[in-house]
Amino acid sequence: MLPIDRFLARRQFVKRAAIGGLALPMLGCSKKDSETGKPQGPGYEFTAPFPELTDQRSALAPISPEERAERRKRLGEILSRRNVDAYLCEHGPTMKYLSGIEWGLSERLFALIVLADGSHFFLSPAFEAEKARLKVEGSHGPGGEIVAWQEHEYAFAPLAAALAKRRVERIALDPSLRLFAADGLRRELKDGAIGSGQAIRTELRGVKSDREIALLRKACELTQLALGAASKRIRVGMTGGDISGTIQGAMRATGLTKTWDLSLVGPAAAYPHGGPDSQKLERGQFLLIDCGGEYHEYQSDNTRTWVTEGEPDPEALKAWTAVHAAQMAVFDQAAPGKPCGDIDRLARQTIESHGFTSDYRAFTHRLGHGIGIEGHEDPYFDSGSTVPLVAGMTLSNEPGLYFLNRFGIRLEDILVITKSGCEALGKPQRDFRSPTG
Repeated sequence: MLPIDRFLARRQFVKRAAIGGLALPMLGCSKKDSETGKPQGPGYEFTAPFPELTDQRSALAPISPEERAERRKRLGEILSRRNVDAYLCEHGPTMKYLSGIEWGLSERLFALIVLADGSHFFLSPAFEAEKARLKVEGSHGPGGEIVAWQEHEYAFAPLAAALAKRRVERIALDPSLRLFAADGLRRELKDGAIGSGQAIRTELRGVKSDREIALLRKACELTQLALGAASKRIRVGMTGGDISGTIQGAMRATGLTKTWDLSLVGPAAAYPHGGPDSQKLERGQFLLIDCGGEYHEYQSDNTRTWVTEGEPDPEALKAWTAVHAAQMAVFDQAAPGKPCGDIDRLARQTIESHGFTSDYRAFTHRLGHGIGIEGHEDPYFDSGSTVPLVAGMTLSNEPGLYFLNRFGIRLEDILVITKSGCEALGKPQRDFRSPTG
């Protein structure tokens, strides 16, 4: 569960770190909420060394242009099977997934169109066509024709003409396409020519290849390795901000990029997406850390909740035990063919069997979300979902219980659906006294 938390100003954080005898931090990357994409404000990266951690970016190779070409071919096969002639997406995860091309969003439409035969072309503002050509025809680019449009004509008539030239009668639009682009194209095409690409995108990206699973596994393993190293440096009296800096430094030391972190102490953890980070950790309090990063485009997302020192409140420990049992039940029962909604209900039933309400009063969010090149993507573990699980799908398994002004408990690991069941990417937490136990 990616956070929407609030960080203190850098100056205040440096002051706290200095008072606490910690290494001074440097400003790190800003975090983004997985659903809104909005920056979270400054994050913090400690310069304190983690000699036990090494940069592992070279351990696995990133996705190659040849693999992206295979993805476009597979998309073409999906389109043919669904009697759709083309798929259109603009800058974002799907464009990068298919082509490796990144392009800033503006009022001028830049798009990738993949046809049912697996071929493709790009749409670009004419004055930026040369910039596009350098990207498209570069050493890691996918190649392909660039259809340019001039300022006075806008993108949609030239795009419609290019589609007609290729005998495209039905086109599916990526769900992330902005409304102005969909409306503009709709004005140029006949009724019924445009459809939603939601199901197509889920089929294309929801089932991961062996290479994708390997990258996701590595991202999760490095995040958990960083959590273990950072936990040895966490002490009573540190604030959520102090702890966040430690976590960020450890993750960066492993080679993870675009790292983010939510460190919530005691009552602050009752807010699943974050609360004040100035709370100081006390003996017997649960600490909730939700964090992740990127490894060659692929995301990690892990949550650990544990007690650093002392004995926890009995009701909080009971909640931890219930959440842990729910997570283990999901690992035991998730398998191909089962609807995502059934897995959410299984977790809630397990929570209820341990004496807690299974509705949204305490277990306030869905069980989990798909994950890949986005932190949150289709499919989702929520009780309304009828999407059947398929081998190769990767989702978060993150039950939680939250009680305002008291505590919050959440455990999160990524699972991959196998041919006969599922397995965790990395090692789930087993003990309330350690994030790695």
